[in-house]
Amino acid sequence: MGLLENYDLVIIGAGMGGSALAYALRHTSHSILILERGEYIRQEDENWDIDAVITQRRYDPDDTWVDADGQEFTPRVYYNVGGSSKFFGGSSFRYREVDLTGRVYPEGETVPWPVSYEDLSPYYDEAEQAMKVRGLAGADPTEPPRGAYPFPPIESEPPIAQLAEGFRERGLTPFPLPIAVYQGTNGHCRKGSPCDGFPCKIRAKGDGENAFFRPALKDKKDITVITSARVTRLHHDTAGDRISHIEVMVDGKVQTVSARLFVLAAGAANTAALLLGSASDRYPHGIANGSGQVGKNFMAHNNTVLMAFSLFRKNPTRFQKTITLNDFYHGDCPQGPGAGNIQMRGKVQAANNARHANPLVRLFAGFIAARSFDFWLMSEDLPSAENRVEVVPAAGGGTRIRLSRRLNNLSVHRDLVRSFRKILRSMGFSFIIERTPSPSVIQHQVGTARAGHDPATSVVNSSCRAHELENLYIVDGSIFPSSAAVNPALTIAANALRVGSILAEELDRAAGKSGN
Repeated sequence: MGLLENYDLVIIGAGMGGSALAYALRHTSHSILILERGEYIRQEDENWDIDAVITQRRYDPDDTWVDADGQEFTPRVYYNVGGSSKFFGGSSFRYREVDLTGRVYPEGETVPWPVSYEDLSPYYDEAEQAMKVRGLAGADPTEPPRGAYPFPPIESEPPIAQLAEGFRERGLTPFPLPIAVYQGTNGHCRKGSPCDGFPCKIRAKGDGENAFFRPALKDKKDITVITSARVTRLHHDTAGDRISHIEVMVDGKVQTVSARLFVLAAGAANTAALLLGSASDRYPHGIANGSGQVGKNFMAHNNTVLMAFSLFRKNPTRFQKTITLNDFYHGDCPQGPGAGNIQMRGKVQAANNARHANPLVRLFAGFIAARSFDFWLMSEDLPSAENRVEVVPAAGGGTRIRLSRRLNNLSVHRDLVRSFRKILRSMGFSFIIERTPSPSVIQHQVGTARAGHDPATSVVNSSCRAHELENLYIVDGSIFPSSAAVNPALTIAANALRVGSILAEELDRAAGKSGN
């Protein structure tokens, strides 16, 4: 297995960030070890089975967290190669420039990033190419400066094209959803299969594994990958300014591995938990936590799901996730108040409705599914020290994650939902079923190890290196100072590619000094 070898670089986690980092380093000569807590998701019929994925939760880990009141809940996190991106719907937005410079809302404000849109822009280009993102440049009224998308947008089926026209008649600007789904030109997506929230059985989605992890392994034969390997602790040297080695649980045994550089990419909650759980005399509140910010500022968006339908209008669309709206993004839409992004969801099926919390939806599951148009409304979650990840004792020994979270910035989100519901009613949708935000819904988790220039208020610097440790980096969503109001996957990938270029130079310098 070679786990005890001294590597040039160890990547902890093979989700979107860890996979994109490996991809960025695929043409280097440096030895890389990737440690993934889970396994590969097999290509199997259950990938697309609603009962297996939603009810049986076949791919969910056996992991229980507690909330601020000590109540247990099962988080929607995934430990596997590709991480949570295996289950994303492919939405691949760039952050707006204002998302990185800071925004002010009625309930608070966001924190500026230590990098600019210009810093990320070339890596957005690279990430979109690798993920095979489809879109139409210039169609988004809030779009930051960019060139053409690598692939044309997915064409909307007639019911969605008609829906888009209805939005235009009401003064809105629907545009093609930028999406990493291999459909259309040279694509092999199979329309009508579950997609949004499901792993793809035919690898037709630009998730972390398909877009970055597998190409990295193909181009760089000396990458070592160990799955079912849970990193349990980081250790620093005597001076406390470098990680000397880490402990890894493999096959029920604790082993150690050393390296020149270590990169955390375990996801916002688990990266914070690992840092906090690695406390020492030098770092009594958790390693790299001199600022006291590790674990704080957990963000996961305010998300509302709307299922709109009328009795006499059917929606036989097979692939629904093709249009989106950003008219409300900046909170200044003439059609009503509210701030955030609106996009189509994957098409709801009768089997989805059969598991709905509303008994009437369950009773008329097939009737509603045949007529519903399904939407995802997303507003920014603000950074708050009260929303935090902690490590607490678990019953029976060991530790587990406590997630304390109170929803914020809800006024603009509720305004967004009300404004959009009014628009939908004007378009003839008599029935609108709503699923409201919940603190336990943590898709798009970011924060907990924010990047910044000031070591007193942030965990990592603009290069995503821990302020207090020379060889510890973080490339997952935990470094995000703000959550914006669009999906974070593309930005996680772009930032990891950016950090990869930095690490390649650092590894080259280190190799030169050692004579290798």
